[in-house]
Amino acid sequence: MTALGVYRPGRSLLHRLPTGPKLLGLAAGILAISLTVRSLPAIGILAVGVVVVFAMGGIGPREAWRQMRPVTWVLAFVFVFQVVFTDWQRALLVCAVLAASVALAAAVSLTTRTSAILDAIVAGLSPLRRFGVRTDHIALALALAIRSIPLMVDVVGQVDEARQARGLRPGARILVAPVVIAALRTADGFADTLIARGLD
Repeated sequence: MTALGVYRPGRSLLHRLPTGPKLLGLAAGILAISLTVRSLPAIGILAVGVVVVFAMGGIGPREAWRQMRPVTWVLAFVFVFQVVFTDWQRALLVCAVLAASVALAAAVSLTTRTSAILDAIVAGLSPLRRFGVRTDHIALALALAIRSIPLMVDVVGQVDEARQARGLRPGARILVAPVVIAALRTADGFADTLIARGLD
């Protein structure tokens, strides 16, 4: 199983863009699609835009599917939830915005080293040091968050593979409970590591 958003070396246009503008573009893009995608035709335009961004990053259809596959079950859950409480059109809009946001974030993380992302964030937060904000702690928290994403995607994949091997049907007890337990164990491991380094 391919980990979500793990850096892939390359020389595409997105690879060559500076990290700061890429992060600002990602934030602006997600904000824009959240505010503007309000109709079914807009979903088509949004899909074309995501394809263009992937092409700019040299991300082919196979790699794109590998990145989006881990979140399909989340999208399915959100779609059903929205259909029950709203309607199918609203559900489609919400899932389209969510999927596009994940896709854009994956495009940035696939074409940008984690260290470069953290350096850009720390540089952007540097003015806050004047007010006593520990930007190094913020960077550490972000590093742990970024590292935990592929770990949890791997956990979900392992739990689902174990379910299929046992011939069990998907369900909260079969899928959610083991994932939550693994997440808590991962958090405990991170906490022990921080404490061992004097960051209680």
